Amino acid sequence: MAKIHINDVTIGKNPSPFSSPFEFQITFECTEELNEDLEWKIIYVGSAESDAFDQVLDSVLVGPVPLGRHTFVFQAKSPDSSQIRDEDLVGVTVVLLTCSYKDREFVRVGYYVNNEYTEEEMKENPPARPAIEKLQRNILHSKPRVTRFKIDWND
Repeated sequence: MAKIHINDVTIGKNPSPFSSPFEFQITFECTEELNEDLEWKIIYVGSAESDAFDQVLDSVLVGPVPLGRHTFVFQAKSPDSSQIRDEDLVGVTVVLLTCSYKDREFVRVGYYVNNEYTEEEMKENPPARPAIEKLQRNILHSKPRVTRFKIDWND
């Protein structure tokens, strides 16, 4: 049985410019005291075709974790647009929030992200090379995809 349960994730500053930092307020419950740190990561999926374009935007260690409810704000820089192919910069992608204990991932929360131009003219006639400064990021926070993995918490 999992010793950590995510109760809530609130996304800050949404929608926001593409180059703005990501911000997640995470509330979780610890049902048994953990002596080791939890490792949280924010991962930006740069392409649906290959994880070679994924970017770990930041990781943070939280712990040791006592019994009870905990809340923290996790901020991460925006993805490096030079590491994303032009055809993948505009449109829908995913941002992942993961948590691991002793290097074992036990939960992954995925959110769809829509990167689009705010100006109607640019939507209808997008430039050949994406204009990062004109892109807006909108995280679909109402329908996260949560995947849980069984791990051995004790060894």
